[in-house]
Amino acid sequence: MLIANPKATRQPYPDSLKSVMNIEKAGESRQWLSCWARLNAGATPLYSLPDLAHELGVAQFLVKDESVRSELGSFKALGAPVALVRLILRTFPEQCFDPRGLLDGKYAAALADFTVISATDGNHGKGLAAAAQSIGCRCVIVIHAHVSVEREEAIAAYGAQIIRIEGNYDESVAEAAALAMRNDWIVVSDTSYEGYEVIPRDVMQGYGTLAAEIIEAAAPVFTHVFLQGGVGGLAAGVSSYFWEHDGKERPIFVMVEPQQADCLFQSALAGKASSATGSVDSVMAGLACGETSALAWRFLEPCVDFFMTISDGEAVAAMRRLAAGSERDIPLVAGESGVAGLAGLVRLVRDGRAADVGLDANSRVLIISTEGATAPGVYAELVGESATAVLARQAAWVLKR
Repeated sequence: MLIANPKATRQPYPDSLKSVMNIEKAGESRQWLSCWARLNAGATPLYSLPDLAHELGVAQFLVKDESVRSELGSFKALGAPVALVRLILRTFPEQCFDPRGLLDGKYAAALADFTVISATDGNHGKGLAAAAQSIGCRCVIVIHAHVSVEREEAIAAYGAQIIRIEGNYDESVAEAAALAMRNDWIVVSDTSYEGYEVIPRDVMQGYGTLAAEIIEAAAPVFTHVFLQGGVGGLAAGVSSYFWEHDGKERPIFVMVEPQQADCLFQSALAGKASSATGSVDSVMAGLACGETSALAWRFLEPCVDFFMTISDGEAVAAMRRLAAGSERDIPLVAGESGVAGLAGLVRLVRDGRAADVGLDANSRVLIISTEGATAPGVYAELVGESATAVLARQAAWVLKR
C-alpha cells in the first residue's frame, strides 16, 4: 500500500527543528564516536549495484552497508553510545567528564553504581549494553516474547542484565519505564513518549554520522531515499540531516514499513503520531514497533513524501537478492530490517507505481542496509545459506574486480 503525504514540504529546514537536531551537533557526536574502540575506523561502504539498478529501471542504485559499522553489526552503534555519553555529562556536570574518556572507560570507578535501562528488539539494546560496558556503568535490558534467544545472548555478552517479558515491543517499553521508576534507574530509549524526548533526540542525532558519510561519498547526488520505519528514529535522524544540508533540493523520501507494524503509515493517515493497526509481529524484528515516536514524527511529517507497507515475504526476497549479487553487483549480507527500502522499491516497480513516487530512468536511489546477520541463525534460515557463505562469495567477487 502506498500513500502520498500532503504535509510534505520543500521549504528550507525550519529553525524550530534545527533547534532540536542539527548538523553541528551531529558532527560533535561523530567526533566523540570516532575514537570508540568498538567502532571500525572510517566510513562504512556505499556500494553502487548497477545490475540491480538496471532491473529496477533507474540510473543508479546505492546501498549504504551498516553491517560493517562495528562488531555490533548494525547502525545502532551510532545512537545509544552518543545518548549515554550525553546523559552522563548532563547527570554529573560537576565531574567535568571528557566524552572520549567516558567511552575509553576512564571514569568506570566513578560510574559503577550508575544504571541505565532500555527495551529493545535487539540492536538498540546491544548498542547500549556495549556502550555501558565500555564506560563502566550498569545496564539492564528488557526484551519481549518475540526476541530470539540468539539476540538475547548477543546482548548479554556485553554484560547487560536481561529481563524477558510476555507481550510485544511496546509492552517492553512500558515495563522498562516502570522498572526505572521503581529502582531509580534512567531509561535510554530510542523512542519518545510524553515527557521523554531528550534522550531519544540524542539517539537520533547520533545517526547523523550516516548521513554525513553518504553526503561525503555520493556523487552525483541521489534523487530518492527509501527509509525503513520502526518508531521513526533512524528516518528522522537521517532525513533531518539531508533536509538541513540540501534545503529545498532535498531528495524524495519514501518510508517503508511492515504491513502489520505500520505505525508511521497510520500516523500519515491520521495527521498525528499514531499506533499500528496490525499484530506488530514481523520477521523484520527491528521494525516491529506499534507506537510512533512523537519526537521523530515532528521531523518526518513535513519531509517524508510517501509512506508504504510491505510483506515479510518481500523483505526475505530482498535479502536473498542482495546476498546473491551478480556479475556487477557485490554480494551483501543484509538483515531482515535492513532490506525494507529495497523491498519497497521492488514492490513499486512490480506494481507499476514507480512513476507515482517520481522514479524514472534518470533516478538515483539510496537505501540504508542498517544491519547484517545480527541473528546468524535467523539469517541462514531466511536466506537459505549462512552469512559466512555470502561473505565468502563477496570476497571472491572482490578478487575478480
